[in-house]
Amino acid sequence: MKSRLAPDDAKALLQASINGELPDERGRFGPFGGRYVPETLVPAFERLEAGVREYLHDADFQKEYRRELREWVGRPTALSHAPRLSKRWGTEVWLKREDLAHTGAHKINNAIGQALLAKRLGAKRVIAETGAGQHGVASAAACARVGLPCSVYMGAVDIERQAPNVDRMHRLGAEVVTVETGDKTLRAAIDEALRKWVTDPSGIYYLLGSAVGAHPYPYLVRELQSVIGTEARQQMIDQAGGLPDVAFACVGGGSNAIGLFYPLLGDDIELIGVEAGGTGDGLGQNAATLATGTPGVLQGSYTIILQDDDGQVQETHSISAGLDYSGVGPEHALLQATGRVKYVAASDDESLAALEELCETEGILTALETSHAYAAARKWSQENPGKRVLIGNSGRGDKDMPTLTKYPVRIRTDASA
Repeated sequence: MKSRLAPDDAKALLQASINGELPDERGRFGPFGGRYVPETLVPAFERLEAGVREYLHDADFQKEYRRELREWVGRPTALSHAPRLSKRWGTEVWLKREDLAHTGAHKINNAIGQALLAKRLGAKRVIAETGAGQHGVASAAACARVGLPCSVYMGAVDIERQAPNVDRMHRLGAEVVTVETGDKTLRAAIDEALRKWVTDPSGIYYLLGSAVGAHPYPYLVRELQSVIGTEARQQMIDQAGGLPDVAFACVGGGSNAIGLFYPLLGDDIELIGVEAGGTGDGLGQNAATLATGTPGVLQGSYTIILQDDDGQVQETHSISAGLDYSGVGPEHALLQATGRVKYVAASDDESLAALEELCETEGILTALETSHAYAAARKWSQENPGKRVLIGNSGRGDKDMPTLTKYPVRIRTDASA
C-alpha cells in the first residue's frame, strides 16, 4: 500500500510520533489504530487503559520493571559485530542480540512488563496467544515469576511446527490450549483468546504479544519493547563509533521492529521492515501485509490487512510461524504511510538461505522470523557497499528445528571464507 497522506500531514504525524504524542486520546496513530471491540469488552479495555496511564511510567513500576530486565531477563543484550558476514556482504554488519535475552527472544521484554501490570490490576489469571511460541514461553515464564496462572492459546498448525516451545510452556507451568478453528495459526489463536477474555473480563488479564489489536495494546507493547532500540542506539555509538546507515527488523505483528525503530525515528537512519514473502504474490501465499494489503479492521484495530475484494480476511503463509499473520500493528501502517519506514518482503527460500549463511559465518542459529531481516539486509548490502548495517536479531532458532529438519542444508563454503 502506497502512502495516502498529504506531505504536510505525513510530516506532522511523523514529528508527533517522534515527540511521543501518538497515539492520541482515541488510541489513533494518524488514521490507524483505535479500538473496535465488542461491547462486553469495553470495560476491560477501559480498565487496562486506566492502568497503563497510572502504572506504566510510574517510578515504582519502572524501578521494578528495570530490575527484572537487568536481573532476570539479562539486559542489556549484546551488540555483536559480525566480521565474517561483513566481509562477505561488503558492509559493516552489527547485530542486536535479542536471542540472548531470557527465553530466547525479544518477547520477554513485553511479557514481564505486562505480567507486572496484571498483578497491579488485581488479575486472577493470565491468558496469552502465540504463533512461533516465543511469546507463549515468555508469558509462561513471566507468570511463573510473578505468581499468576497462565493459559496460552496456540493454533494446531503452529503447535505441530513449534513443538519444542510447546514443551517449554508446559514445563514452565502454563496450560497450552490447542486452537482448531480458522487457519489454526496466530490469527485464530488471538480470536480464541479474545473469546475467553469476554467470559471473565475482570478476573482475566490478556497478555497480548505484539504491537497489534485495540488501544492501548499497540502503545503498551511499543513502550515495553523500546528498550531494544534505546540500548542499540547507545551501543552503536559506544562500540561502532556512530549510528548505522540502516536498520533492519522482521515484521509480523511488528513488536520487535517497533521496539528497534521507535527510538531511531528522529535519527538520519534508513529503517527497513521485512515481511514474509512466502512462496508468491497471491493471496494466501504470503504474509506481506504492508506490501500487498489494504486498510481494514482486524482484531480491534484499523490498520493494513490482507483481505479480498469483499473484505474477507485471508489466510496467510510463511515458513516462519511468528510472521504468519493477516495484519500488522497500526503504528507500522502509519510509518509506511509517512514514508519514514520502508517495508519489503523476503521469500521462504531467501530466508532459509540467509539463516544458513548466518549459521556458517557467525555461528548463530537465528529464528526463521529473523532470517527474513537478514535476507533483505544481504540484498541491500549488495547495492550499498561500505555502509554500516544494524540487524535486529529478534530470537534464536532452536524452536524452528522441527521445520528446519524438513529442508536439507544447501549452503556449504570453505570454512576460511
